[in-house]
Amino acid sequence: MAGKDKHLGIFIDRELHYKLHYISRYEGRSASGEILYLLRQAIAEFEKNHGNIDVPKENTADKQS
Repeated sequence: MAGKDKHLGIFIDRELHYKLHYISRYEGRSASGEILYLLRQAIAEFEKNHGNIDVPKENTADKQS
């Protein structure tokens, strides 16, 4: 995807945080890498079931943030 990368901050509870780090270490990824992997998997599954998501050249969400 062209353009600048985006930053996304989220709050999660301690148990979820621990389990995320546990899985990411097991898989040999950083926590951020694991989150990106899981997001890509979820998006691929969604697009498999519902069709591709077209991303406009000038994303309107960028203008709102």
